Amino acid sequence: MIIDADDLDPIQTYKLFIATVVPRAIGWISTLSVDGVANLAPFSFFTVVGRKPPMISISMQPRSDGVTLKDSYVNIRDTGEFVANLVTLPVASEMHRSAQEFPSEVDEFEAVGLEKAACSVVRAPRVALAPVAMECVLDRDFSVGDLGDHVVWGRVVRFHIRDDVYLEGGRVDTAVLAPVGRLAAEYTLVDNVFTTPLDAELLAHHDGRRMQRLDGKPVDWSAVAQAGWSASGSVMKE
Repeated sequence: MIIDADDLDPIQTYKLFIATVVPRAIGWISTLSVDGVANLAPFSFFTVVGRKPPMISISMQPRSDGVTLKDSYVNIRDTGEFVANLVTLPVASEMHRSAQEFPSEVDEFEAVGLEKAACSVVRAPRVALAPVAMECVLDRDFSVGDLGDHVVWGRVVRFHIRDDVYLEGGRVDTAVLAPVGRLAAEYTLVDNVFTTPLDAELLAHHDGRRMQRLDGKPVDWSAVAQAGWSASGSVMKE
């Protein structure tokens, strides 16, 4: 199958991206509005972009109406600060619920039942249970494309790393993190590691196998195929 990208509408393009650029790290972004309301939302168009200074990037679409700017973007734009929290399995449910489009006056930490922790430099809180959090100040803000998407680059000014996962020499014991990534409209638990080359028998064993589901649904179940799937990619509609 060869697809001409110019023939795709935005939803088709979005579906292809989220299903093929996988697994994607989730930037669980906490911010504070100019009125002091905390906001928390996950973004999987998220990555690192620089080392010196340390820099991360988040791409943010408008809300599901295609027009209204998301609170996370507005808060970053207006305050110049945010925190990127690592999503792990114990808080995956809260992360998913925080993707809902709450009214701007709602504190998502309170709405999903998460404890806040204070940061060292920025005013925005971080997720207390996140084993890794990065305090960031806005470095640049620019728009992409014709649909109102925004990209922000944040300079990391403080790393918060839980003591039990921090190793000597500036290393992190990633094998104990249980990080959660994004797969299309679903999630994946990173629970195995390897180096190459792998044994041919092991490769043959995994060839053609479907991923295991942790939620008890049939192996061929797909969130994107459900009638209630949200085209914004946030949460399933009720």
